Amino acid sequence: MPNTIKFYGHSAFRIITDQGLRIWIDPWLDNPMAPEDRGDTAADLILVTHAHADHLGNTMDMVSSSMTEVVAIHELQQFLLARGLPNVTGMNIGGTYHTKGISITMLPALHSSSISDGNEVIYGGEAAGFLVRLEDGVRIYHAGDTALFGDMAMIGSMYTPKVAMLPIGDHYVMGPREAAYACRLLSPKVVIPMHYKTFPVLTGTPGEFERQIRANHIDVAIKDLKPGESMEVDLF
Repeated sequence: MPNTIKFYGHSAFRIITDQGLRIWIDPWLDNPMAPEDRGDTAADLILVTHAHADHLGNTMDMVSSSMTEVVAIHELQQFLLARGLPNVTGMNIGGTYHTKGISITMLPALHSSSISDGNEVIYGGEAAGFLVRLEDGVRIYHAGDTALFGDMAMIGSMYTPKVAMLPIGDHYVMGPREAAYACRLLSPKVVIPMHYKTFPVLTGTPGEFERQIRANHIDVAIKDLKPGESMEVDLF
């Protein structure tokens, strides 16, 4: 079967590879934009870009055994292990981890990261993005929560992602104008907008994002997935 990407609202995605591996990224499945029917939430891998609750999301509820591996930055790994998760791999920005037939590269993001634990705010390590290389060579970039930064050009040149998932909501992350420029730097074939409309303060829209893309003559296909919708992606 082909690789499929399903959007669950906010920054939550599920990738099912052509080999059947189930990869979740930032699985906040209780977000206000999430589809009513979650479907099967079984996971082989869960990648968490940073510690904020709208990205860590339902991770702890989705891990029923050590068969599910969680991947996060070191400080968040330590927190999750202390909370009883049995299989959490910590890594850090710039490193690549090989597991279950795929590779995961942790890349920079410009954002904060913390965990609210009762009345205590705990440092959650740096925020990050992920470049995921699937079994067939397809490369998918999830930027996490981030501002625009110049080293996206390096990410585009070195890792050549076919699909980029980029925040467009503004206020806490890039807005449509910055996300469009990020597409110029990254040069993906397809971009999926994310992290918008979840809260009123996230005012960026896919329509404005598309207007910025077209006005600046940026060569990328926009896949405006609605929560619950999927797309297929192959190497070519």
